[in-house]
Amino acid sequence: MFTFSKRSLERMRGVDQRLQEVAHRALQITKIDFGIPEFGGRRLAEEQYKLYVAGKSKADGYLKRSNHQDGRALDVYAYVDNRASWEREHLAMVAAAMLQAAGELGVRLRWGGLWRSFEDLPHFELVD
Repeated sequence: MFTFSKRSLERMRGVDQRLQEVAHRALQITKIDFGIPEFGGRRLAEEQYKLYVAGKSKADGYLKRSNHQDGRALDVYAYVDNRASWEREHLAMVAAAMLQAAGELGVRLRWGGLWRSFEDLPHFELVD
């Protein structure tokens, strides 16, 4: 069984409680360890804008807000061989655990890996 590091827990601060519960449950049932990257939780507009300028987000944080700004989204990375992994196969395994956990807890969750317009494998957001 895996546990979140202190850093990942801090990065989830301000994220909707339901999404945090899903992440904790997913970590209990996953076959692959995962954590929360820098800016993976709640973001300020300035932080969102930096990600937009770097081409890592479609939302600029001002004219188009991100769900991260409202604590309604969470990004993850897989943790494999003592390092962060952004590989599709690893993130798909994390996604399976996140979606299963959401189902168990009755939380409607959307995974960015299933988007048609912009694939965002590390991204999960609440739907309601």
